[in-house]
Amino acid sequence: MDRVVLKNEEGYGVGFFITNIVAQIVFGILASIIVMWFSRKREYAADAGGAGLAGAGSMIAALESLQRSATEPLPGQMKAFGIAGKPSTSGLKLLFMTHPPLEDRILALKRSAGMAA
Repeated sequence: MDRVVLKNEEGYGVGFFITNIVAQIVFGILASIIVMWFSRKREYAADAGGAGLAGAGSMIAALESLQRSATEPLPGQMKAFGIAGKPSTSGLKLLFMTHPPLEDRILALKRSAGMAA
């Protein structure tokens, strides 16, 4: 970068460091997206494994119960351990979610069990 754009022949210059920082940021974001994708796939696999052990109906009921309880406010002492608000499940935010939305997980279990969605 320094030699081509800035015509610097003396080693590393400003162009190298700026390019390096930008590349690290871009590749770090891309790596995070890949890691989050694997995490979401692992959640679907865990749901399928739970359905295999406890039955699809039981697993769907557990996820639906979790979905209902997520809307109830936590007691004062437990608020720090909860997640406030409903997460957005569209756009770029979906790429950085570690867990798929509960609605999608329930729908995937119903499809795999052959239940009507």
